[in-house]
Amino acid sequence: MASEEGQVIIIRSVAQWEELLRMATASKKLVVVDFTASWCGPCRLIAPVLAEIAKKMPHVIFLKVDVDDQKSIAEDYGVEAMPTFIFMKEGTIVDKMVGANKDGLQATIDKHAGPVPVTAAA
Repeated sequence: MASEEGQVIIIRSVAQWEELLRMATASKKLVVVDFTASWCGPCRLIAPVLAEIAKKMPHVIFLKVDVDDQKSIAEDYGVEAMPTFIFMKEGTIVDKMVGANKDGLQATIDKHAGPVPVTAAA
């Protein structure tokens, strides 16, 4: 998983989703899940913003779920609008945000992730 730090990981299967959530829960890191769709204009606008945030915050795990490719995951989390961001810690949802709000996204990540650890910034 270390090789994927600082990246947004695209979820391609339920098995991959479950494995990453297990690892994230064990690591106690904040997980930011972007529920998106290829046809969604606001999703395309926020995607590069999320990628930039991911590069700056290697102590946070960023996942992207295409609601058309992974319908069951989106249904499990009650996603009805895109983009929807779900924020999880230790397997529990701690926050949720709907819409492509760049400042709101950064503020919510900051609120739950805490400062960049010194070891991650070095």
